[in-house]
Amino acid sequence: MIQAFYTGVSGISAHQTAIDVTSDNIANIDTIGFRSYTPEFSSLFSKAISTHNPLSSSTSSIGIGSSINATSMNLQQGAMVQTDRTTDLAIQGEGWFGVTDSQNIYYTRAGDFGFDVNRDLVNSNGLYVLGTLGKNIDYSTNTLTQQLDEIALGDVEKQQKIQLPETLTYPTKPTTNISFFGNLGVEDETRIISAEAIDKNGIKNKVKLTFTKAPKQPDTGLLWNIKATVSSPDETVLYSTKDAQVIFDEAGGLINTTLTSIDNNATPVTIDLGKKFTGITAIATDATTGFSQADGALTGELTGYDINANGEVIAAFTNGEQSSVAQIALYHFQNDQGLQNIGGVLFKETSNSGKPIFYQDAQGNNILGSSILRGMLESSNLPMETALTELIIYQRAYDANAKSITTADQMIQKALQMDA
Repeated sequence: MIQAFYTGVSGISAHQTAIDVTSDNIANIDTIGFRSYTPEFSSLFSKAISTHNPLSSSTSSIGIGSSINATSMNLQQGAMVQTDRTTDLAIQGEGWFGVTDSQNIYYTRAGDFGFDVNRDLVNSNGLYVLGTLGKNIDYSTNTLTQQLDEIALGDVEKQQKIQLPETLTYPTKPTTNISFFGNLGVEDETRIISAEAIDKNGIKNKVKLTFTKAPKQPDTGLLWNIKATVSSPDETVLYSTKDAQVIFDEAGGLINTTLTSIDNNATPVTIDLGKKFTGITAIATDATTGFSQADGALTGELTGYDINANGEVIAAFTNGEQSSVAQIALYHFQNDQGLQNIGGVLFKETSNSGKPIFYQDAQGNNILGSSILRGMLESSNLPMETALTELIIYQRAYDANAKSITTADQMIQKALQMDA
């Protein structure tokens, strides 16, 4: 009977802890990035019961109560909540965002990020979000120094806080190559194909190729003369001119040309007329209106930042260009259960969790290992119906253990009365 007291008390204590854990889960049902916990019960030591039959094939024992062995973290995906902020991020899959106070690094699933007064990307507690910088921004002039299609995720220990200026200029990128296309036909008629070429001053100058059939033709194929000019947009200023020729075979495919480049107001531009039938042709059909393709870009101003599913921060500009400027990091651990919750939705590494790592692809490049959703937040990963059901179960178990104490007390009282 005395043992019944101890058993009941241990059961009450264990289930009181379970109720506390579940109550905390319910209290944080609307907390962004919250990881719920599940209490794990274990039996206390058992006591062997002596038997009068030494030949018995079984042994008998009686438990002496229960206890909470651990509270394990629920690693399931939480529901996604859509927001109207482009800096809100959610992780679809495994992984943790890294944030820092400049001294310690913490890990979280809460992606409610924004910019502070210094244009650093921070979470709601003012901790800096970690990632790899593209190092292609001159912060003294807020100018993009290099256009990057993507940024490779750096080493785990080399992640930095992400700073993105509110204004950013895409500098003029002069035209360096122009490709021309079109069919000149075989008739003796002047053909003109024009293009725009951006010079070092950010001005779109006019490049004009005038094709005229040469008076003296080769025995086979066709020979056309070219007069190439570069002038101001209104053609009032002539920057350069060049005379050249282009030779076609009997089928009209381009064999050779002497026009390979031209000067665009002190900027050399490569001229590509193609080969065979890939650019300029002289096929015995109706002549077509020619066209051109040129590289280069005018000066552009920042229209905003976007974040793709690979966690890359993309800067978009008014000139239609864009460039990657940063890569948000996602950390992984050998044992997520070993992370230490320091309060709320922040965690720290421990010897049990192991050091943070980055996943790698087959080529050994660091990768996120999960997708990042922009304009979304991950809510608590415990459904309300599950939490309430567990709370009822623990409460009933608590009541049952309390009843066992009451029953043991009644039995002791009766035993004392019998002794009397």
